Amino acid sequence: MITFCEERKTFKLDTPSSSYVFGIEDDRYLVHYYYGRRIGNEDLSYLARTEGTRPSERLREKNSFLDFAPMEYPVSGTGDYRPAAFEAQREDGTCSAELYYVNHTIEKGKLKLEGLPATFGSEAECETLTVCLEDPILKLKVFLVYSVFEGLDAVVRSLRVENGSKDSNVYITNIMSTCLDIDNDDYKLLSLHGSWARERNIETRSIAHGTQGVGSIRGESSHQEHPFIALCSNNTTQTTGDVYGFSFVYSGNFTASAHLDQFNKVRVLMGINPYHFRWKLEPGEQFTAPEAVMVYSHEGLGHMTRTFHDLYREHLIRSPYRAKERPILINNWEATYFNFDTEKLLSIAKEASKRGIEMLVMDDGWFGVRNDDNSSLGDWYVNEKKLPGGLKPLVDGVNALGLKFGIWMEPEMVSPDSDLYRAHPDWTISVPGRTPTRSRNQLVLDLTRPEVWEHTWNSVKTVLKSANIEYLKWDMNRQLTDLYSAGLPADRQGELLHRYVLAVYRMQETLVTEFPNLLLENCSGGGARFDPGMLYYSPQIWTSDDTDAIERLKIQEGTALVYPLSCMGAHVSDCPNHTVGRVTPFKTRGHVALAGTFGYELDITKISEGDRDLIPTQVADYHKYGDLVRNGDYYRLASFSENGKFDAWMVQKKDGSEILVTFVKGLNEANTKVRFIKLQGLEPGVSYKDETTGRVYGSEVLMYAGLPMDSLNGDFDSKLVHLLRVD
Repeated sequence: MITFCEERKTFKLDTPSSSYVFGIEDDRYLVHYYYGRRIGNEDLSYLARTEGTRPSERLREKNSFLDFAPMEYPVSGTGDYRPAAFEAQREDGTCSAELYYVNHTIEKGKLKLEGLPATFGSEAECETLTVCLEDPILKLKVFLVYSVFEGLDAVVRSLRVENGSKDSNVYITNIMSTCLDIDNDDYKLLSLHGSWARERNIETRSIAHGTQGVGSIRGESSHQEHPFIALCSNNTTQTTGDVYGFSFVYSGNFTASAHLDQFNKVRVLMGINPYHFRWKLEPGEQFTAPEAVMVYSHEGLGHMTRTFHDLYREHLIRSPYRAKERPILINNWEATYFNFDTEKLLSIAKEASKRGIEMLVMDDGWFGVRNDDNSSLGDWYVNEKKLPGGLKPLVDGVNALGLKFGIWMEPEMVSPDSDLYRAHPDWTISVPGRTPTRSRNQLVLDLTRPEVWEHTWNSVKTVLKSANIEYLKWDMNRQLTDLYSAGLPADRQGELLHRYVLAVYRMQETLVTEFPNLLLENCSGGGARFDPGMLYYSPQIWTSDDTDAIERLKIQEGTALVYPLSCMGAHVSDCPNHTVGRVTPFKTRGHVALAGTFGYELDITKISEGDRDLIPTQVADYHKYGDLVRNGDYYRLASFSENGKFDAWMVQKKDGSEILVTFVKGLNEANTKVRFIKLQGLEPGVSYKDETTGRVYGSEVLMYAGLPMDSLNGDFDSKLVHLLRVD
């Protein structure tokens, strides 16, 4: 999978369908040669176009060489004027860098990243290349790490930096986790954008000269932009075209960009956003950068998507719930908001248990004196006016009804109106002497300080040990501002944002270690921290606070472009929808939520009897199709966000024996005929039987002629079609 040609000084990383090739030029520079469809073991150095411009041959033109060569890991200050992957500064203010090849190793398996989420694999599943580079002046060593996995068209990259000086500090001011220099082939840049309640909408744009991309400086991966981009050849579809996908395994500030230069070459960079980032490396210290994943597909967006899905399902998510059935929950947030007590929650649980729902989740409002969102965050003790006797009597009562119990917390936050803030006003991230910016009338605890971290963790642990709590929804409802930590010296204030993310990771690692059977669902005001970093700790993330089924078509389509359906928190909610006011059929709400973790977000005691009677059918559908949805191959068949008329997707079992097609119609139209949906990825020469109608179709007919979508009437109607292979 990974080879080094000693004669040519070239590295070659092969996946089932792709090859990634770079080499050592002039015994010092790492130069990128090729990334694309899998090819043979030929000399590809000519692709760099560096003959005659190498500094050993023409020292007077080193500047021209560095300004053009497709560098594997480019630095700034010595002649490459394109955006750099790495920048560092010495105590004396000098900031130019040069990284020269020293040595490399190729090993089976993959090591963990210290303090960071990362993909994993056994010695039988993956190989890892580590290339050591060194700046002899700065006394810095940079270790570039590449891993490839058996059966997956992905190259995973990370790096660590070591200060080898004995007496000098170095400050890292820019560190990208991956870089790719390739010829521009009329690529389009695909990204995911949005805002609260409309996250991860797909957007494609032409690449112009200069730099374009996405990023976050909000302290989280954000609602607005997402740590993913892709380069797509012109007219790429789900099944055709070249696609280079880049995904960042990180939950804080990021940048992902594409720079088109004067020679029509594209440089892609992805890493920690340099905004407010300056990391001090003392002699002997190391810094590890987060991991970035690169996926190449010559079969369109669909193959890229399924590669990401398989990689993240099998080599990133660690939870015991990764592949198994999760309890169908009902959350009381949209049912009651802050207005509930033990009696009300037990009435919801009682009615839910009759319909086959398996867990009650108590959301915001159970602690302190929390009757609205203006107080009590940080005071993680039970409000006994709402819950007499505390959590245990409620949880025992829910368990007695045959349901599991889950709870909501927002551990990273504090309300100014709280006992915690009154006792420790200095525990927040805030600038001395300045009134801190509030959002949702709350502030952010400085988890980088040991005493704050310990208090916060002990609060979470105490709650979880107080009763039989089997699920935790971990929320984070605001971004970071007023960037200053009372626990850091002046020359380390630029480390705050990254240290904050590391502190959150450490707390969640401690959480899943001490409570290994807990089902953890991460959330951040909906989907503001829906990223691969969070998946390392929780097998599911709340996709969006917008639960409207039609809005969710766009949100879940964009999310599923990168992430497995098994990790998308999706619930059936009440109508008119609380966010957009739309009314959709209860059946359709169930079908859309089935393409995720599946649950309910409503007051089951108040919905219509007709809707209530549909719940057992939806529960049965979840149990019937859940394993297929969680672990099958996902194919996007049609996009409501593109055509404005209908949406369709399918999930196929890995062995091809079973398929579930979901079709959702938009507004009804007069005088239309049956629509045919063309399936994808079927094995030629086999037949499938529609479980409902009994009709048998050949796989070629399903892919090239289509599956009929009839028996639909009214706005926003939907349909499931279950196909079984006929042997």
